[in-house]
Amino acid sequence: MKTAISIPDELFLEIEKVAKDQKRSRSAIFTLATKEYLERIKSKTILDSLNEVYSGKEEPGEIEARKDALRHFGRHVVKDPY
Repeated sequence: MKTAISIPDELFLEIEKVAKDQKRSRSAIFTLATKEYLERIKSKTILDSLNEVYSGKEEPGEIEARKDALRHFGRHVVKDPY
């Protein structure tokens, strides 16, 4: 799909240089940049959701499970010689 956008001249020149250096089209550069930006937004949304879920106070069972997991990690994962 074709579209028209307005960007500052300095940014356009920078994109032109990167496109030339990488032997890509401007469209490819814009597509890659947009994909990365959208992925960052998705990642931030997921992180914000996880932070919200885990921001509450731990229940006693959760505290014990976390301690057990840390003990297991210390005994088995960290000391694994592979």
